[in-house]
Amino acid sequence: MTTATLTSKGQITIPADVRHDLKVDAGDRVEFMQIAPGRYEFVAATQNVTSLKGMFGKPTKSVSIDDMNRAIASRGAAAR
Repeated sequence: MTTATLTSKGQITIPADVRHDLKVDAGDRVEFMQIAPGRYEFVAATQNVTSLKGMFGKPTKSVSIDDMNRAIASRGAAAR
């Protein structure tokens, strides 16, 4: 198991083997995702959002901006 120590400023140094496995370097972003109360997963956030393009295939029908805005407004009103 790899460990790190929290400084008085709330900082940690990610051990070299963990940085290597996650393929992160200085300046890269990481996320802390809560997976259960008191448990977090440490995830590299190095993937560019454009890499998600085409993930779900082509849409079967197009939706206008006005239709999107109406759907958002109706769902927001229902949530209140």
